[in-house]
Amino acid sequence: MNQAAPLSPEELERYARHIVLPEIGGPGQQKLKRARVLVIGAGGLGAPVLEYLAAAGVGTLGIVDDDHVSLSNLQRQVIHDTQSVGQSKAGSAAAAIGRINPHVAVELHKLRLTEANAGELVAAYDVVVDGSDNFETRYALADACAACERPLVHAAVGRFDGSITVLKPFETAPDGRRNPSYRDLFPEPPPPGLVPSCAVAGVLGALTGVMGTLQAMEAIKLITGIGEPLVGRLLLYDALGARFDTVRYKAS
Repeated sequence: MNQAAPLSPEELERYARHIVLPEIGGPGQQKLKRARVLVIGAGGLGAPVLEYLAAAGVGTLGIVDDDHVSLSNLQRQVIHDTQSVGQSKAGSAAAAIGRINPHVAVELHKLRLTEANAGELVAAYDVVVDGSDNFETRYALADACAACERPLVHAAVGRFDGSITVLKPFETAPDGRRNPSYRDLFPEPPPPGLVPSCAVAGVLGALTGVMGTLQAMEAIKLITGIGEPLVGRLLLYDALGARFDTVRYKAS
């Protein structure tokens, strides 16, 4: 993480509710200010991630997205508004972040993450959050994060359900075993067409808010060093049943 200037009086007031938490305090808020977080996608998951990390005072947010805002996005991608339709998602999200917190620097990557560019993108950041919606991107990102030794907060959503985990396969667990990777959790992608897109199957808008907010929480935990990140654990959320379940998994 980069060095950051001391918190200004305005920042001390802005983050006062963090600073009074013994687990965060001034040192934790400084860690957030120094942190560089890369968010893949400024869509359903990326929107709440970006909003909450900006509000939390993460110093630099990188946004990877090559898409434009459409009217059908607004049911769940809450960082954008009606006036954003037709704009690039990265640019629209950056403008919203500026309104939320002017102390946050935004770096735009208006491109699609691929195997060829993932490593260079990931290496420039401390923590990566995956808000992508396709398996090709997920595998390329997970492989790059493992190779560059960057923690990855991964989430995915279905129609009324979601899942989230934290990947740090470059470290060992307390029992001495290697932490599992994305490929330990999902050895290979499903056959094409087996998992329909949200455009085909639909998705409840508020569901992406739940899962994206959980991703932001895990990223904050990783940056500040508090709590127990979801390493080796897959948290499952059933929105219709209002139920959370946890599945443990290990490296193969």
